[in-house]
Amino acid sequence: MAAPHTGDTLPLAGIRVLEFCHAIMGPSAGLILADLGADVIKIEPTEGDSTRRLVGFAAGFFGTFNRNKRSVAIDLKANEGHALLHRLAATADVVIENYAPRTMDRLGCGYRDLAKTNPRLIYCALKGFLSGPYEHRPALDEVVQFMAGLAYMTGPPGQPLRAGASVVDIMGGAFAVIGIQAALRERERTGRGQLVKSALFESTAFLMAQHMAGQAVTGRAPPPMPAREGAWAIYEPFATADHEQIFVGLTSDRQWRRFCEHFSRSDLLQNPDYKTNEDRVRARPVLLPIVAGIVARHTLAELAELFDRIDIPFSPVAKPGDLFDDPQLNAGARMLEVDFPGGVRAKIPRLPIEIGDHDLALHRQAPAIGEHTAEVLAELGLTPSEIETLSRHNIVTVNANAERERTT
Repeated sequence: MAAPHTGDTLPLAGIRVLEFCHAIMGPSAGLILADLGADVIKIEPTEGDSTRRLVGFAAGFFGTFNRNKRSVAIDLKANEGHALLHRLAATADVVIENYAPRTMDRLGCGYRDLAKTNPRLIYCALKGFLSGPYEHRPALDEVVQFMAGLAYMTGPPGQPLRAGASVVDIMGGAFAVIGIQAALRERERTGRGQLVKSALFESTAFLMAQHMAGQAVTGRAPPPMPAREGAWAIYEPFATADHEQIFVGLTSDRQWRRFCEHFSRSDLLQNPDYKTNEDRVRARPVLLPIVAGIVARHTLAELAELFDRIDIPFSPVAKPGDLFDDPQLNAGARMLEVDFPGGVRAKIPRLPIEIGDHDLALHRQAPAIGEHTAEVLAELGLTPSEIETLSRHNIVTVNANAERERTT
């Protein structure tokens, strides 16, 4: 049973999850489950998840993907730590892990091992590949982006480029949650748990289905997105009078009409060569410079106000830092104030869903190493003396200075 906290009225309240994960893919699955109210217990090595020590562009990973979780630090290679883990597994509904292939089996914590302890357990393995000839391989987000064609489709011809965020890691985590929820629903009927898998490569291939289908239908291999044959005539970023950029998408005849009418370009509306979207696609070499010239006479603010008012899809060309103060993301105080190392606190978007009147808020900051070890072991029935002995022998890490460690 999950320990009481302010998320007890959320949809997954009462579900206990043991998370054996690092980096992004597994922790993102745990994050979704935790934000939805599950009691997610992050099982770390006694020295802590290595993600805590990443630098550069990865410096914010741990704080971003580990909120609303409890940390228990155990040496799983020690017999006593192994025994503790099995006692915890007996209380859990779900285990998620994204270690290298066969690691959990070697630790005696694979699906077959833990299912003997708890036949109702949903065990989700998040890997590079699903079952098949590649399943033994380790993989990374960037590896499978190149392997499944996403990098090819993202960069200009001859210059494959990974996407600008860990889209496959996060999507693989989201698919894992879908599988877990389906397995929990099936357990209501059967009373038994099962093995669930999610994988990076197959998640990326799922993204590529639209391009595969396009090739099957047209008989032509799709070019990379910068060289694509557009489905809409005006679907581009344009320079503005104040040296900014704005993306404009005129995807329907009505949007084209509103654009032309506002800028007093009846000549464009009356030209039969531009009557339909298909006509305008064929005329792109002529139309794009015309639209660029119209846009270039106005500032970004002027265009944003106009396009919002006349219902034309648009967007400033934003950078990640622009999102901190975005009015849509901040509406209703929806941004979460998350703590990061060094005493840094920053606003981070919450889960991008709404469920009734539930508040999918921040209940716990990302935990310090072993912040909840004593708390969780006490829930198992261990006495303070037994916990102290385990800590003294380095079987567990009990963090009595969690708040200080988290902010320094």
